[in-house]
Amino acid sequence: MLREPDFRRFFGATVAGQLSDRFVFLALPLVAIVWLDADEFEVGVLTAMTTAGSLLIGLPAGAWIDRWRKRPVMVNTDLVRAALLLLVPLAWWTDTLTIWLLFAVALAHGLLTVLFEVGYTSYLPALVGREHLVEGNAKVAAARSAVSISGPGLAGPLVAWLGAPLTLVASSAGMLLSALGVLRIRTPEPQPPAAAGRHLAREVAEGLRFVLGHPLLRPTLFTDGIFSLFLVTYQTMLLVFLSRHLGLGSFGIGLVLSAMACGGFAGALLARRVVARIGPGPAVWLAPLCTAPAAGLMPAARPGWLLWLAVAGLALLSLGGVIRLIAQVGLQQHVTPDRLLGRMSATVRFVQWGSMPIAGLLGGLLGSLLGAPAVLWIGAAGMTAAFLPALLSPLRATRELPVMDEGLTPASPTAGSGHRS
Repeated sequence: MLREPDFRRFFGATVAGQLSDRFVFLALPLVAIVWLDADEFEVGVLTAMTTAGSLLIGLPAGAWIDRWRKRPVMVNTDLVRAALLLLVPLAWWTDTLTIWLLFAVALAHGLLTVLFEVGYTSYLPALVGREHLVEGNAKVAAARSAVSISGPGLAGPLVAWLGAPLTLVASSAGMLLSALGVLRIRTPEPQPPAAAGRHLAREVAEGLRFVLGHPLLRPTLFTDGIFSLFLVTYQTMLLVFLSRHLGLGSFGIGLVLSAMACGGFAGALLARRVVARIGPGPAVWLAPLCTAPAAGLMPAARPGWLLWLAVAGLALLSLGGVIRLIAQVGLQQHVTPDRLLGRMSATVRFVQWGSMPIAGLLGGLLGSLLGAPAVLWIGAAGMTAAFLPALLSPLRATRELPVMDEGLTPASPTAGSGHRS
């Protein structure tokens, strides 16, 4: 795939955009925690604002994306997000920075990210072809994981050197580079069906019926929703725990997050072999069951070797999460007709990300009532329990990708013992 010029451009844009996201992930909450002395609940609200876009426009976004060309959507949302991120350092420089401005920037950035991500997921099959989806998704996931390793490691010193507000200038530059990379892609994109006579509510309902009525998509949706709910609850208090309970600064937090992301990179490298060996269905439910319990090591951590043991647990969590996502996304894209890809992606994202504002508020509220360590215990237990919907479904034995019909209903999944060829 990397021999193809357009895939290389897409790959490079992914690296730039993901690096920008890593800077935002670390810098935006640290602006609230360090520069504005935000409490646990305000950090939870900020997390909720960052992810509220999926809850607000997640479902109609899919219908919109199915009507539009995906590449211009990705370019334009990158450009507007780049401009938004510059508002924070500008307000800091003029001494007008408030928590309310952070909330507003996080919300607007999140709304645009919904459109970008739905377009991004729907664009990949057109770029690489369905026969290369597993390889394409694995390479994209490897790029994202590699950036997740290097991103916090770069962001930590950058925050310590420039301060969190100015680090967002680097995030803005990353968004611009991402837009430029996508803009340079030359592969023709199929013209979407004409929008005349189309009805938004009917299109959204059609996408929901397809996903919820599919014997493989429905359990992946529930597994993903439960896992995402407890992952964000966990992550909401993770930075607070590292900063206030373990006394780590920006550089130390960046190192912890980079070490955690090493597991995701390893998962991206192993995913194709794992999926080929055990099948996409078992990969979806075995990954959280075998790796999520390790997240419970963090709330027991203390400075020293216990901390690094807990970081190894986070790396294992990340490894399993990436393997599950690669298996899940490949399966979702494979069984969905082209005309429904946007709505399928939006429905999945609505459940996956729509739960995140609730999780952010829940994490902040529980953190205020019970403390950050208790929230981390709860999050680890919930992520582990996410395997149940997939286990109690045809995914349990789905070892080969099903053959897709051209209509709305895919052919029955192949279950049993064979391996993918």
